[in-house]
Amino acid sequence: MEMPVEIGGHAPASVMVAETAADVAAREALLDRAMGPKRRKKSSEKLRRGRRPSEGLAFVARDASGGVAGTVRLWDVRLGEGGAAVLLLGPLAVDPSLKNAGIGSALMRHAIAEARVIGRIADQKDSGMAETRRFGFSAEKTGSLAMPGPYERHRL
Repeated sequence: MEMPVEIGGHAPASVMVAETAADVAAREALLDRAMGPKRRKKSSEKLRRGRRPSEGLAFVARDASGGVAGTVRLWDVRLGEGGAAVLLLGPLAVDPSLKNAGIGSALMRHAIAEARVIGRIADQKDSGMAETRRFGFSAEKTGSLAMPGPYERHRL
């Protein structure tokens, strides 16, 4: 489903759409610009390497020219061996030249809404995802969960 996004009360500046195979190179270049080359060393990147995002839960924001202005993906993971199935959020990134334009927030809201539509989230506060308090997520809800390798506890 395509979702136009109004930024600052103006005409839609971007459109949220499902990511396609044709977006891969542009998405990777955007992630490198937004997060830098060290992003590939993060534990969350290692968990995602060689895997596909959750079916129907990978999105890009297209700018007026059709380019990739932002990206968000959700991933199926398990909490330990035989644990509950949850969604891992990330990466969420916006082209640095478009920061603070509302695209990241729009991508987050779109991903949460689509996860609800396909039955992957009943209530975002119990979803198993954590990113920011602004969207109802909190590190306190992850209890004693841990990730392999180094990670930022407040982002889990």
